Amino acid sequence: MSASQPDASAPPLPQTFSPAEIEGKLYERWVERGYFTPSGKPDATPFCIVIPPPNVTGSLHVGHALDHTIQDILVRRRRMQGYDTLWLPGTDHAGIATQNVVERELAKEGLSRHDLGRERFVERVWQWKAESGGRILGQMRRLGDSVDWSRERFTMDEGLSRAVLTMFKRLYDDGLIYRAERIINWCPRCLTALSDIEVEHSEDEGELVSIRYGEGDTSIVVATTRAETMLGDTAVAVHPDDERYAHLVGREVELPLTGRRVPIIADAHVDPEFGTGAVKVTPAHDPNDFEIGRRHNLPSIEIMDEHGVITAHGPFQGLDRFEARPAVVAALRSEGRIVKEIRPYRHAVGHCQRCDTVVEPRVSLQWFVKVEPLARAASEAVRDGRITIHPPEMAKRYFSWVDNMHDWCISRQLWWGHRIPVWYGPDGQVVCVGPDEEPPSGEGWTQDPDVLDTWFSSGLWPMSTLGWPDETDDLARYYPTSVLVTGYDILFFWVARMAMFGLYGMQHRGKADSVPFREVVLHGMVRDAHGKKMSKSFGNVVDPLDWIERYGADATRFTLARGANPGSDVPVSDEWCQGARNFATKLWNAARFALMNGASTELPIPDRLSTADRWILSRLHRLIAEVDTYYDSYEFAKVCEAIQGFAWGEFCDWYVELAKTELTAGGEAADAARAVLGHVLDRLLRLLHPVMPFVTEELWLALTKGESLVIAEWPRAESDWLDDAAEAEIARLRRLVTEVRRFRADQGLRPGQRVPARLVGIERTVLAGHETAIRSLLRLDPPGEGFNRTASLLVDDVTVELDTAGVIDVAAERKRLEKDLANARKERDQAARKLANPDFLNKAPAQVVEKVRTQHATAENEIARLEAQLAALPSPR
Repeated sequence: MSASQPDASAPPLPQTFSPAEIEGKLYERWVERGYFTPSGKPDATPFCIVIPPPNVTGSLHVGHALDHTIQDILVRRRRMQGYDTLWLPGTDHAGIATQNVVERELAKEGLSRHDLGRERFVERVWQWKAESGGRILGQMRRLGDSVDWSRERFTMDEGLSRAVLTMFKRLYDDGLIYRAERIINWCPRCLTALSDIEVEHSEDEGELVSIRYGEGDTSIVVATTRAETMLGDTAVAVHPDDERYAHLVGREVELPLTGRRVPIIADAHVDPEFGTGAVKVTPAHDPNDFEIGRRHNLPSIEIMDEHGVITAHGPFQGLDRFEARPAVVAALRSEGRIVKEIRPYRHAVGHCQRCDTVVEPRVSLQWFVKVEPLARAASEAVRDGRITIHPPEMAKRYFSWVDNMHDWCISRQLWWGHRIPVWYGPDGQVVCVGPDEEPPSGEGWTQDPDVLDTWFSSGLWPMSTLGWPDETDDLARYYPTSVLVTGYDILFFWVARMAMFGLYGMQHRGKADSVPFREVVLHGMVRDAHGKKMSKSFGNVVDPLDWIERYGADATRFTLARGANPGSDVPVSDEWCQGARNFATKLWNAARFALMNGASTELPIPDRLSTADRWILSRLHRLIAEVDTYYDSYEFAKVCEAIQGFAWGEFCDWYVELAKTELTAGGEAADAARAVLGHVLDRLLRLLHPVMPFVTEELWLALTKGESLVIAEWPRAESDWLDDAAEAEIARLRRLVTEVRRFRADQGLRPGQRVPARLVGIERTVLAGHETAIRSLLRLDPPGEGFNRTASLLVDDVTVELDTAGVIDVAAERKRLEKDLANARKERDQAARKLANPDFLNKAPAQVVEKVRTQHATAENEIARLEAQLAALPSPR
């Protein structure tokens, strides 16, 4: 069969690759056939990943797309390797975000949640969840997530709610949950406490105000960016070693605008270099001041309510905190208390993640988890190797957080969420109720109105989704989970909480089996091609759904994976996604060529293989070993680089072209080429499937007529196929062809233009048997009568002599080369003059001098190249 003769039995592939036409149908086929459901085979090694649950309010953003792509790559490969794989999906109820969404919907109807009441409002949220929540789940299907949809979970479904109540009850009974007045992050808009991860810090413009407290010898100047909080000051603090204020420590000073007297105290927390070295202490409205207040037994005076409105008696009462700030400053100025001009000051300010309101530190009665014993266990699990963090250097950041963790505020002043299972009796009784217990009844009993922090339920995710606290089959088989994939930005907040709860909740299993996961793979943030953080204000945000629409899910996944290595930020660009689409098209065209030429997948005995066949098989098995190494070390960028380099740079650009010679010749050589074409393509598609599942599945089905690549066997590297001699021989052929192609281009010959040529000396080299292929690759005709050598090139020990007289305009080519040569000499001379100038060498920055030296060397090389080309041209007649 000739290279141009189609195989009538080959399944048809459209001439052009269209992702939209194949992706949806393939995904539904996979789901319908149950490929994503665990095999349950008792002799198969379990491999389990639980998905970091996206918010039920969310949609697929580029961070999700990266996270899900990495997880899917791991799961698809393990599935092909015969593991009993479970990738468990689900969503988080997202307390604050979801309540805000539904409240906005009510506002359109002129209602608030208080108009409905708690019970009806919660019913409305469940209704919203059923109708509009979970949009991201459909978007996960578009990306190709091979999750087991039959096990989908929600952080407020019945089973997970049971787990939450069980964990709260156990912690409470063990004295690890308590209620106390502490300072917490408070959102005056959402009217709830916030966890640290729900607070986003930004560098905001503020004003630093210097205020004089007291008079005469006892006066002291403090600097602050929040002048309004001075109404609640209960002390002024200085550093114990600050000699400037040693004579004032222990004395009292009058607080301006209030008439109250407050002590001057010494505390090591004070930074002597900040402002004046003296700071106002407001225990009720600053977390650091709260701790200073506890150390020195200072009173705590609240001066604003939950809305951020001033409550302190006096002229500022009723003002919003940001209205009160300039009003307080004006009052202080009128009394002559402002001792310096107010100056701009940029400082970190916390904002509510959900509504962007500036967070207010506030003393509040809340529920807390006593984290010290839990955090210690979570730290030990990483230190002793039961949990491995990738990359290892991230473990230091983990320890810095876990080893210094403060007690965790877990109560939220919301209506949507897991309600705290504590009841208060008419005579001060407090009863915590477990999931299998009846709450106390009777007159005067009320349940705590708060709900639990969303991170409480998501901290249970690895075990609650598998059935904990019940001893289910899934929990027995798949816990501990194998790998957790998440961004390094929530290493502290989520990973640490899961480690704490897993070790505590599963401690009956013993140390080795109580961890929630064996390995943690941390990826970085997705950035633009220049390494810049994505932001709407920068206009560089990527919408993965837009990429999927334009380039396909495979191209989107490949673009994200090609930049992903543990702990590193991931650069992406629209051009790279387009390039990934081109890569898929390249594979598509190679597969069409193979099918049209009757490619099979059964290899003949090695003795019947050509050098090119043995070369590509050797390269394939080196690739398999290399890819396995990269996969096992979670270096996804290197996986993509290795596969693309082989697929495009070796298989498509070289082997397919070399095979055309064998296919044209016919006979056993053609049969071998067909088998190698199909076999290599089959293995290549298997290797690439975890990253680009759709295009590889479509091509593999057409090539092999198999059931599905999803459940096909993962290829294995076999050393018997390695062939150093064949690799060296084809490397020499490629070097010859590459150099001659470059030389042809320099001579002004078009790529497809045929030129008479002699290959002098090839008969004495290992390339003698490849002359037909070399001539085909280089478009070289045998030398005919009247052959006139006009150009020649020596590559290794083969001289390629060309007769270009009849194929190029020598005069025009000479004119072009002479013009380029003149420009190169001009650039060289300009650089040489600078380098000969001592003033330039002595005064210019080192990088500028080095740049000029590089320009000079580049110009010299260009001159030599152009002069050689001119010399190779035929002499003018």
